[in-house]
Amino acid sequence: MADKDKPLLIKRYASRRLYNTETSDYVTLEDIAGFIRDGREVQIIDLKSGDDLTRQYLLQIIAEHESRGENVLPVTVLNDLVRSYMVPGGGVMPQFLQTSFDMLRESQSKMMENMSAMNPIAQMPGFEAMKAQQEAFLKAMTGGFSGGWTGGGEEGDANDGEEDLGSIKRQLAELQEKLSKMS
Repeated sequence: MADKDKPLLIKRYASRRLYNTETSDYVTLEDIAGFIRDGREVQIIDLKSGDDLTRQYLLQIIAEHESRGENVLPVTVLNDLVRSYMVPGGGVMPQFLQTSFDMLRESQSKMMENMSAMNPIAQMPGFEAMKAQQEAFLKAMTGGFSGGWTGGGEEGDANDGEEDLGSIKRQLAELQEKLSKMS
């Protein structure tokens, strides 16, 4: 089994074909984008020179998605990125982007933890598989980003808690039904 903490090594041959060293097969840029969407880090190395080409290929993946109309980056952000290349040393943009994405990942992780804690069926057998489906669904619906939802809320009286629990159960049942239709 592959070590998920270690980056997936992709080798680029002289023919420009990309080779997945874990599965011993050739991959496309779309395959690499899929690995990344699934939470896997990748490293792309030129077989002959040993140069790390990861940044070049990641930028190419972003450019292809943007050119197909999958606009994630507003023009103002793209302008700011171009400007940051004109500042000696790159300015503060690289640190700002890194910090922003770190906070986004942490927020998404907390949201998933809170959803699990609120779920009354968390102790049922097979819950982990269902949780993985929920995470995949949320990632697909949010494009991998959360809006900072932290779950929970202020404590109310007992009737409010029962109504909230009933509402949560109904929403969970609806999500499970949608997920089963997607599978």
